[in-house]
Amino acid sequence: MPSVKNTRTGNPRYGALGNHSSLLLVLPTTPDSLPISLASAADWLAIAQRLQALAQAGLAYNPPVFDAERYEEIHALSLQMMSSLSGHPVPTFEKIFAAENGYPTPKVDVRAVLFRGTEEVLLVQEKIDGGRWSLPGGWADVGSTPFEVAVKEVREETGLEAEAVRLLALWDKKRHPHPPQPWYIYKAFILCRAVGGALQLDTTETTGVRWVPRAELPQLALSTDRVTLSQLERLFDFAQQPDLPALCD
Repeated sequence: MPSVKNTRTGNPRYGALGNHSSLLLVLPTTPDSLPISLASAADWLAIAQRLQALAQAGLAYNPPVFDAERYEEIHALSLQMMSSLSGHPVPTFEKIFAAENGYPTPKVDVRAVLFRGTEEVLLVQEKIDGGRWSLPGGWADVGSTPFEVAVKEVREETGLEAEAVRLLALWDKKRHPHPPQPWYIYKAFILCRAVGGALQLDTTETTGVRWVPRAELPQLALSTDRVTLSQLERLFDFAQQPDLPALCD
């Protein structure tokens, strides 16, 4: 069975669930270890996510007692499905969704994209993902605009002061080769430019930062929960053609 990896525990700034992805559903690489195909596992995860969202939406409108019981049962079934797909106990998922109330909406992850010329991009090494490389970024913050989040993440993870320029892409995580997660997530990629500061090799969240040539990207160990090679390749089109329209799934 696949396992669940907790990637954001113990960070007081973000609580038990962390500032980005606290649970990745790590599917097996050997087909014999799972009774269904990997594609089917992803499909069942999508069904479980939808069932959980429907149950949460139904409970948000104070339904009659018998309807509430049915929504609670649907919610419980969705968590059992996630548990069966992951091999992790149901209480883990109960904890994740305990704070989810009201009408469910996707979570938003914001990534800052800084180019140097047309062939280099600024990447950071994520401490909580074994030093794998990513664009600076994290969860969107309540009370902050997407541009403000991007600028803040650049400052905190690289030491640079930045200015947000424009939205490059708004992508649905399920349509890209990211590892699966319990949440439904949109990813916003925002073009920024450095206006001051200096690169810091070590921060609370990163162990390194540097300008990476485009040609080097295929050899890098990327934090694929945060950004994929195919996404970086598409984003580089904006370095050469900055007036291209924003991309959206």
